[in-house]
Amino acid sequence: MKIGLCLPYMKAGLSREDYLAWFSAVDAGPFHSISCGERIHGPTLDMRVLLAAAATATSRVEITPTLYVLPMHNAIRVAKEVATLDLLSGGRVKQMAVGYGGREQDYQAVGASFKGRYGRMDEQVESMRKLWRGEEIIAGAGPIGPAYSCPAGPRLLAGVLGPKSIERCARWADGLYAWSGNGEQEELARAFTMADAAWERAGREHKPYRLGGFWYSLADDAAQKLYDYVHEYLAIAGPEIATMMAQSVHRSSADAVREALDSAERAGCEEVFLVPATAELTEVERLVDLLASR
Repeated sequence: MKIGLCLPYMKAGLSREDYLAWFSAVDAGPFHSISCGERIHGPTLDMRVLLAAAATATSRVEITPTLYVLPMHNAIRVAKEVATLDLLSGGRVKQMAVGYGGREQDYQAVGASFKGRYGRMDEQVESMRKLWRGEEIIAGAGPIGPAYSCPAGPRLLAGVLGPKSIERCARWADGLYAWSGNGEQEELARAFTMADAAWERAGREHKPYRLGGFWYSLADDAAQKLYDYVHEYLAIAGPEIATMMAQSVHRSSADAVREALDSAERAGCEEVFLVPATAELTEVERLVDLLASR
């Protein structure tokens, strides 16, 4: 199972030097890939810009957007951005995840419609693939570059949760980005089982690629920091849900993180992304030590 690490893109007060240190540590470690999510509100950094910086500051790890909230964007701009990111990374953008997002305020902030986002994403995926294939978007205007290192473009993973969304995405996605906040085997396996069945019903030739993800912390006072992070992250859902979810997440020791990795592997993950609760470099350093002894 390949191991990826998400950048701390939601923390305020970080500097250029902080991110350069993260890029260097992840690229030098045993990690397969580096990722970043997308949020508009709060002290979040722009996913596209941060991953572009990572692409130029690293030389080995794959660069994986996880994920674009695609219906908030113009699909042609996204396809051009990702092709540019692939070029800057030297062909290391092998895959990307796309999803609907659940934060209507983010849609409002960028002037996008929350309504109709499901059908819109179906059409957007086809437009992006058309651009990556080098086909004209506007008749007579010629193709839109840059050319992707892989003629078919990146592997597209659906970052969706429910059975209806998985069923819908099975028509066009190459895999599933399944999320379990606490890295639970049953939760991940259930999502992959639904995906396998949906892919089969859609008449897909290949089974979906299986990417998983969970939250963790290995910093000092990790349990409290992980609780605080999850609670803040889910505050938009209301205090009761935020508290319930924060109390349910406990991957805050070496043994607990190791257990979550084993659970993800048993669930069938081909790759898993760990999302740190803090921006402390110890999150990377201690994870490197853990993986060396696993």
